[in-house]
Amino acid sequence: MSKIVVIRIRGTVGVRDNIRQTLDLLRLRRRFVCIVVDDTKEIIGMIKKSKDYVSYGKIDKETLKLLIMKRGKIPGNKFLAEGGIQLETFLNDFVEGKKSFNDLGIKPFFRLHPPRGGFKKSVKGAWPKGILGLNPKINDLVKKML
Repeated sequence: MSKIVVIRIRGTVGVRDNIRQTLDLLRLRRRFVCIVVDDTKEIIGMIKKSKDYVSYGKIDKETLKLLIMKRGKIPGNKFLAEGGIQLETFLNDFVEGKKSFNDLGIKPFFRLHPPRGGFKKSVKGAWPKGILGLNPKINDLVKKML
């Protein structure tokens, strides 16, 4: 099963209530928060409903490893690198759908920085003129935001 990364790009001002509730269910409560979810039709429907506020796409294993190592937090608000957890076995099980972030004790969302060097495209437009919606270059965007 493939994984999808979803990053909230736009803020909370002027968001309709039904979209705000959808973003809340996805745990995207503030700007530059990222989640990694399964590629199911229910989740895709929720993401498409909020496509004007998020950027999403398929994540590769290398980017997922960097995301967990640099921005993953364990209880006590410590970074994962300080915890000494075996990451390679967890990544294989996570991509196959056998384990979740809760099994390892990682928070299910990741707080990212604004992208280094800026967005280079509009944050109000959809792909290809902007970065919102389905973004085939999402892995590059995540690496810029680590």
